[in-house]
Amino acid sequence: MIQRTESKQRVKLTRDRVIESALELMDDEGLDAVTMRRVGRELGVEAMSLYNHVEDKEDLLDGICEHVMTGFRFPDPTDDWAENVRRGARAWRDLLKQHPNVMQLFAERHGAVRSAGSLLPMEYALRLLRGGGLSTRDAVLAFQAFGGYIEGSVMMSPSKMPGHHHETALDEAFSHADSVQTLPNLAEALPYFQDCDEDEQFEFGLDLLVEGLRARATR
Repeated sequence: MIQRTESKQRVKLTRDRVIESALELMDDEGLDAVTMRRVGRELGVEAMSLYNHVEDKEDLLDGICEHVMTGFRFPDPTDDWAENVRRGARAWRDLLKQHPNVMQLFAERHGAVRSAGSLLPMEYALRLLRGGGLSTRDAVLAFQAFGGYIEGSVMMSPSKMPGHHHETALDEAFSHADSVQTLPNLAEALPYFQDCDEDEQFEFGLDLLVEGLRARATR
């Protein structure tokens, strides 16, 4: 766990400081750990002091969402549309890997967006997709498809796929001839599940999405 040297010291509170502390806590210990009392303790103040900077816990969680979004690092552009899409997808994946618990907040968020700056990554993605020849409607559909794929890749890494944690049990099962006969495709694929590289798997799916969009845009 990351040691927070500031947690025992009284610091000057600002809205950004409160939100950053809550995000650090969420990254280290999970979303359930984020409470007003706990964030106050990390900052060395009483929980009531936080209400001078955030309205309530929902406002605090909305602030975490916006803070993460403003941390998106826009990739350097190239002359290749497909490569730009890949770079954008990789940058979003990198951000979510740093803060995987924020995906639940994105799904449940109900508060108003306070900063237009936090929407710049969405504007960037839509502009990029439109630049490939997609209609506005198709760009939105593509945006949703990419978002679902990238979030899913972060949530379900190859280490959670069949044949990784249960390697010994599966090996034992396939030591019997009837298992191989009943599940011939799984038997043949099992070594590839076990050796699957997370980045390779992501790039494979990303290529499928990009090439599918390219084909759609040219129709």
